[in-house]
This record gives sequence, structure tokens and C-alpha cells, in this order.
Amino acid sequence: MTFASNSRPGSPGTLADTPRTVAVVGTGVIGRSWIRVFARAGFNTRVFDPDPEQAARAVDWAIESAVADFREGLGTLREANAACRRIGRCKSLEEALDGATYVQESGPEAIASKQAIYRELDAAAAPDAVLGSSTSAHDMTAIARDLPGAARCIVAHPVNPPHAIPLVEVLAGAKTRPDVTASTVALLRRAGMAPVVLDRYAPGFVLNRLQAAVVREAVSLVGAGVASPEVVDTVMREGLGLRWALMGPFGTGHANADGGVGSYYRMYGDAYRSIWRDLDPAPDFGDDVIDAITEGTTAMYGEDGVAALSAWRDRMVRRILQLKAEDPAPGPAGDASDT
Repeated sequence: MTFASNSRPGSPGTLADTPRTVAVVGTGVIGRSWIRVFARAGFNTRVFDPDPEQAARAVDWAIESAVADFREGLGTLREANAACRRIGRCKSLEEALDGATYVQESGPEAIASKQAIYRELDAAAAPDAVLGSSTSAHDMTAIARDLPGAARCIVAHPVNPPHAIPLVEVLAGAKTRPDVTASTVALLRRAGMAPVVLDRYAPGFVLNRLQAAVVREAVSLVGAGVASPEVVDTVMREGLGLRWALMGPFGTGHANADGGVGSYYRMYGDAYRSIWRDLDPAPDFGDDVIDAITEGTTAMYGEDGVAALSAWRDRMVRRILQLKAEDPAPGPAGDASDT
């Protein structure tokens, strides 16, 4: 049994056509997960972080993750070894970008940092390389402002962690060429992801806006003394979350009435409007509320349970995806289970 990666860029993968090389720049929680995504899918994956120790930890984590998948029956020994061999840790940004056709940037989530990183990427990457960003909040129009290569820059915002959850929000900047959007979507699909193209920028994109709305109300319910953190999590875990793992809010409404979503919303429109009027737009999110949430959440999942909980989450998400692929939803919505 061998699980190892070269200190230099890995050997060519075994894609159906010409192998491609991608660069992962920035190796925090998101960046290290992208390493798994691309290496698992057959891409030569060059890894760079200005902090060499962090890059080394990220590569070690990606290898350990491949081992864990194999041991959990989510991949074969041959696949795990092949993925590990495709990972190459680079000593410089220029080495990582050499020959890369796509770059996934996952640096600090601050606009000034993003702009500085993109200036370096644009100067060092091949002219035809696409520069994708994992940013969860910023518009590519702002990141690539005044950049000579703005036309090849695009947002590719994943869900944490992307190696387990396939959704990626793709958003062009004002100067992004249409073919860059198309090629990014194609590459992400080839990597086993489920990209969606957004029509325009809104802070937080779609996923984080939906998440923020739910978290806001969860915080409000705890802060107002309506329910404990355990009750809120249980309601989501044993109730809403089970439906939402299969379909979104509109699909849920569609399935909840014999006449479909239009009938459902007309039937319950007044109830929704009444609840919306009662929602707190700015709940208390001070230290006392955060401490109460921390105490309740720690009691649910254990004092030292973060790593174990994250690993369990990743395994269960992969298994849920397998079940959905085996029994896809009716209609085009079921196509997402093919990723």
C-alpha cells in the first residue's frame, strides 16, 4: 500500500483525453479541499502557498483524505494512489503556474488581498490560463479591476468542503469573456462538481445569502429564548434538513401540495407573510448569545469533536450523494445526481 506525493508537480493523470494541469494557490481549509477535488478527478495538481509549512500540511491532509476515502469504501486503493501521485507541492508561484490551464485561488477573504494575489497571478500565468477564485463574498469585477487579464478571471465559489459537496457558484466579472465562463463550467463538471452560473452579483452570492437568512433566524430563536441550540439543530437535522438534502425550498413547496408550488404558496401565502413580518431583521449577536450557542453546540457534539464531526459529515455527504445518484429525482433536477 502506498500513499505518497512527490515534492515536485505530479506525473500526468489518466483522463479520457489530454491530461490537464491545474494550480491550487492558497491552501487553507478550502484550498486543501480543492487539491482533493482535482487530483481525484485526474488532473495534475500543482500546489502553492506563500507559507511552505501550510502547503505541506495541506498536501499531507489531501493524502490522508484519500486514504480515509479508501478505508471508508468510497474509492479503491488504485484510485487513492493515483490521486496522491498527481499532487505536486511547488516552491514558487511561477513553478505552480507553469503549464497550468486553470488556477483555483483560495487566498485570504479580503478584497485588497484578492486584488494583490490576482495581480501576481495575471502576471505569472500563461495568457490562456483561466484564473478562478474561491471568494465567498467579492465580485470579480472588483477583484480584477484595472487588471490586464480581467477577461480570463472568474468566480468559482465552492461549498465548504468542496471535496465532499459538489456545488460551485460561477460568476463572471464585467470583463470576463463568455468562453471563459463556458470553459470553467466544463472543467468543473469534469472535476466532478456541480457548477451553477449566477446571472449577476449580490453580496454572498446565492448560497451564503440563503445560509445567512437561516442562521440569522437560528440566532434570533436562541437569543430570544424561544429554543435552545440543541432544539434548533434538531429541528433542522431531523426535519427541514432531510427535505432540503433532496430538494430546495421551491421543490419542497412543489411536493407539499397536490397542485404544486403555485397552489402551495397561494394556500400558505398569508401564513408566510405573517411570519416574515415577525422575523427579527437584526437579532442580538453579542458575546452572551454566541457563548450560549457555543455551550449548547459543544454539549451536543462533544468537547473535542470538531475533527471527528467534520470527518463524519464528509463521509455522510458522500453517501447521500451516492444514494441520490442511484435514485435521482424526477425530471431535470435529477441530473445533478450524476456529478
